[in-house]
Amino acid sequence: MIDFLLHADKKLLELVAAYGTWVYAILFAIVFAETGLVVTPFLPGDSLLFAAGALAASGALSPWVVIPLLIVAAFAGDAFNYAVGRYIGPKVISGTDAHRLLNREHLNRAHAFFEKYGGKAVVLGRFVPIVRTFVPFVAGAAQMTRPTFVFYNFTGGAAWVVLCFGAGYLLGGIPFIQKNFSLVTIGIVFVSVLPMVVEYLRHRRRGSS
Repeated sequence: MIDFLLHADKKLLELVAAYGTWVYAILFAIVFAETGLVVTPFLPGDSLLFAAGALAASGALSPWVVIPLLIVAAFAGDAFNYAVGRYIGPKVISGTDAHRLLNREHLNRAHAFFEKYGGKAVVLGRFVPIVRTFVPFVAGAAQMTRPTFVFYNFTGGAAWVVLCFGAGYLLGGIPFIQKNFSLVTIGIVFVSVLPMVVEYLRHRRRGSS
């Protein structure tokens, strides 16, 4: 998985060569699972979209297929996660029915994120690895109204896909980025988790004051 994360461009190109148009279904499945299943937060998200954009710029993938397809995958993943959260979330978060496959620390982090930002957390959480997998679950557990969730879910999903894919499409053809894709991937992950680090430091500062 780490190898895929660091060399997503090459791995995707291999998938295109091996599976042809089926690669679109594979991309859909990965994005859906990364956003829709609380047991798979380790799947690539931002780096996958960036790599897909870079390949689309080279002509290996069609942006007119990838963008709407992955927006649907991101929206459907969060919608499924939200539905599961509404059904079992209250018991899991309260601790009365905690499941060994669910990471309590990740759930608590996402819950605090949601409590602070409310509906905006569904949008902001899209850009934070790990958190984006758990926020829709917590939103469901918190009984966020469906129309409100649908609005923020679509807004966040569309923005996430377009921005990450678009960055890869515009920047992926630059020779420096092509030669140092693993470093760029690490940079994407670093920028993604930066809001969490800043929030953590602010929380510690408030706690010590």
